[in-house]
Amino acid sequence: MTDGQPAPRAPRGGARRGTVASAAAGAVAAGGLLDVLGVAAIVLDADGRITLWSPQAATLFGYPAEEALGRYAAALLVADEDREEVLGLFARVMAGGDTSSWAGVFPVRHRDGRTVLVEFRNMRLQADNGRLFALGLASEQATLRRVERDLALSLRLVDQSPLGLAVLDTDLRFVLVNPALERINGVSADRHLGKRIAEILPFLDASAIEARMREVMATGVPVLDEFTTGRIAADHDGERAWLVSVYRLDDQARRVIGVAVSVMDVTEQHRTAVSAAHARRRLSLIADASVRIGTTLDLDITARELADVAVPEVADIAAVDVLDTALTGLRPGGDPIDLGVRFRALAVKAAYRTPAEAAADPVGDVALYGPARLVSRCARTGRPVLVPHVLPEDLPRIARDEDAARLLGEAGLHSYLAVPLIARGQVLGALDLKRARNSVPFGPDDVLLASELAAHAAVSIDNARWFQRQRHAALTLQQHLLPQSPPAAPGLDIAYRYQPAGAADETGGDWFDVIPLTGERTALVVGDVMGSGINAAATMGQLRATARALGRLGLDPATVLTHLDAATADLGEAMATCVYAVYDPHTRVCLFSTAGHLPPVHLRGGRHPQLLRLKSAVPLGVGGIPFCTTSLTLAPGDELVLYTDGLVETRDQDIDTRLLTLTDLLAGPHRPIEETCDLLLSALRRPDTHDDVALLIARALP
Repeated sequence: MTDGQPAPRAPRGGARRGTVASAAAGAVAAGGLLDVLGVAAIVLDADGRITLWSPQAATLFGYPAEEALGRYAAALLVADEDREEVLGLFARVMAGGDTSSWAGVFPVRHRDGRTVLVEFRNMRLQADNGRLFALGLASEQATLRRVERDLALSLRLVDQSPLGLAVLDTDLRFVLVNPALERINGVSADRHLGKRIAEILPFLDASAIEARMREVMATGVPVLDEFTTGRIAADHDGERAWLVSVYRLDDQARRVIGVAVSVMDVTEQHRTAVSAAHARRRLSLIADASVRIGTTLDLDITARELADVAVPEVADIAAVDVLDTALTGLRPGGDPIDLGVRFRALAVKAAYRTPAEAAADPVGDVALYGPARLVSRCARTGRPVLVPHVLPEDLPRIARDEDAARLLGEAGLHSYLAVPLIARGQVLGALDLKRARNSVPFGPDDVLLASELAAHAAVSIDNARWFQRQRHAALTLQQHLLPQSPPAAPGLDIAYRYQPAGAADETGGDWFDVIPLTGERTALVVGDVMGSGINAAATMGQLRATARALGRLGLDPATVLTHLDAATADLGEAMATCVYAVYDPHTRVCLFSTAGHLPPVHLRGGRHPQLLRLKSAVPLGVGGIPFCTTSLTLAPGDELVLYTDGLVETRDQDIDTRLLTLTDLLAGPHRPIEETCDLLLSALRRPDTHDDVALLIARALP
């Protein structure tokens, strides 16, 4: 030591040494608030001479230390007109007592001649030998006021900001929390201070949040408006949403001192956006349903389409059950409330493999659902049945029996919804929906969405069931009008097939007939009424009856078609194609006449099958065009194949290609004509065809 005294001992304990070391490091890397203020330190002796002069004083006043030390401060720094006042203040400070310090703003003369307003803090100092000194701390007033304004503005912004603001130190402990963040977190500022995030907000993923903060401290790259959701301890309204920004905080020496966090509560906007998204999803699903449901008039397909739309968008498991009375048209006897409701299961769909599938009624089965079952209540009342949270005691009312209830429990069923299928004021059945893996319970929005889907599907189901009834009626009529067992034809072996259209609404007017005539002759007829449905079937019956009556008059084929053409015109807008042939076994001559029909095929041993080149007139019902008769002699074993266009016409191949396929199939080895019928149908007929098929094969006997 310069005064000859021994050096003081170092204090015990590492903490103190660490503090001194930190202070020393800070002195090297200065840059704190005092440096921003540029605080100057000046020491005067009792006479007012400058004895100590800091570098900051040299910067503030312009005098280097060698010019300032030893001079009277008043003479150096104070203008003449202010000197008396300054000396008075100095005397009061040095006198001690209540006036041993003074603070205020005073004009100081700078070395370059200008006047600088300086904020002073003056106080008396006493040395160990009793000598008195005056310490003056000074900062330029403009700089000080600017810093004060910045601090005041910062504090006001922090306190009154609608954003939640917080400062965390390098250990990620809260050191500042504003009132807005108190409200957002539901925790007071006092409880925040000194705590980590996990201690304050245990419902959040604190480890992930702190990892992001450490990344910001390490890189200096801020996180801006990162969207996040979660829950807080005081929150009873479900999930909340925030926009969070994180910034690194550095001091004047660019040392990291922590992070600042801003939090904007966007829960309402998030919920509004979620609601809007749900509304858009609902509209999209309804629009999708209008395209995907009711693509055919097949009842089973329509039910499957409804289940496919409902899973997985609305439910994990969906079942479509239709009242058996809606399909049969029969009314059950007795009181349905006491007897329960009889359903036919049409479709079951699950989003994944689950025991709940086995709990559903097998598709196609008819089951009596007791009055306690929820789907029965839905069908009886015509109103949705909602069980948002399924309890164990609810399962027997949902499942068909105890085993099914156990399977639903194993599947994790936790929410249930049934909505009625109502069309034209009549309850047709119910859409049964379950959630297991989807953790969100059914709510009012789901009821509305499912009801809209069910309403749309119910119309399609109603159309399908009516077309099914109409098709059944048309098929019944058609089968009644077609020959059940054609009579034996002298000199001919006959085989025939009839297949209705695969589509529910395409039952047509195709027909065939074998008519015994006088002289052991036989008329072979194949025709096709244009159109479909019960009207086409009825027209077919009238034309067949007329053709039989005309044929028995012994008329030649062209004359028969001429009268048949007139009869068709009398039926209104009806039209039909027809080929009419008469075979005489004594002469082996077959006479043909055709009205717009596809040519028959002639098979003769040793030759490739030939399409008969008949002079074809326009279809029946057009009128005004004469019909011609063509003759052909059949050798023993020759075959004639008569057919309607449903056998060969398709949408993806032209008719010439299909006719070539037909003759190639017939060119195979000799086989019984019954087998030939089966071969042609299996090779040429498509399951989804929209036309009937009538096929008639005749073989000339020896």
